[in-house]
Amino acid sequence: MGKSTKKRAFDFISGEALLINKPIGWTSFDVVNHLRKFISRLVGVKRIKLGHAGTLDPMATGLLILCTGKLTKRIEEYMGMEKEYTGTFFLGATTPSYDAETEINETFKIDQITKELLLNAAKKFQGTIEQVPPKYSAIKIDGIPAYRYARDNIEVEIKSRAVTIYSFDITRFDLPEVDFKIVCSKGTYIRSVARDLGVALSSGAYLSSLCRTRIGEYRLEDAYSIDEFKSIILNP
Repeated sequence: MGKSTKKRAFDFISGEALLINKPIGWTSFDVVNHLRKFISRLVGVKRIKLGHAGTLDPMATGLLILCTGKLTKRIEEYMGMEKEYTGTFFLGATTPSYDAETEINETFKIDQITKELLLNAAKKFQGTIEQVPPKYSAIKIDGIPAYRYARDNIEVEIKSRAVTIYSFDITRFDLPEVDFKIVCSKGTYIRSVARDLGVALSSGAYLSSLCRTRIGEYRLEDAYSIDEFKSIILNP
C-alpha cells in the first residue's frame, strides 16, 4: 500500500503490504508493535499477524515494508529485493557500533584523504565482497544476538559473509563528512561499509546518518509516516 492507493479499502486479514517511513529513534520492532496494536483494535482481533521485511537500525530512517495477515508468508520475498540507501559517513573517527548510536572510541588523521583517493577506495567495494557484520547487530551466535555479547563486553567471532554492492556513489565530499548513495543486496550492513572504508583510507569512519530510499520497486516517496498512515485509515 503506497500513497497512490490510499483511497481503496484495506483488507488487513487477507494481507496488505504497508510502506512506512520509519522515524529516527524507533526500532523496526517498535513500528511493528505500535501498528500491530493499532490495526488489531481496528479490525477487532486480539493480535493480527504483522511483520517487517528487513530491519532498519534505530538511528536510521526510511522505507520499512510491513506485511499483514496472510501476506506475511511473502516477507522473505520482499527481504530478498535489492536495497538503496543514502546517508553520511564521518571520517577520522570510529565507534563500537560503527554508527552514531555509541560514542567515539578512537580518532584518526584525515589529511591524506583526497576526493580521488576516496572515489578509488569506494570502487573497491563494488561487486560481491566479503563483509563482517557489526558486533552490535542482531546476527545470532549460538542463538544469541551479537549485540548482547557486545553490551556485556564478551568477545565472540562473527564470520564474514558474501554481500553484493551494485553501486557506490559519493554525492558530497566535505571532510570530515562524506555523503553517499549505495544500492546493495539483502544482508549488507552499511555500518560495516563505513568501518571498512575507513580502514581502506588508512583512517577511520563511522555511519553518522542513514536513510533507506528504496526496496525493489518500492520507494520512500510512496511511504507514509506512522501518523499519516493512522490518519488515512481512520479518515478514509
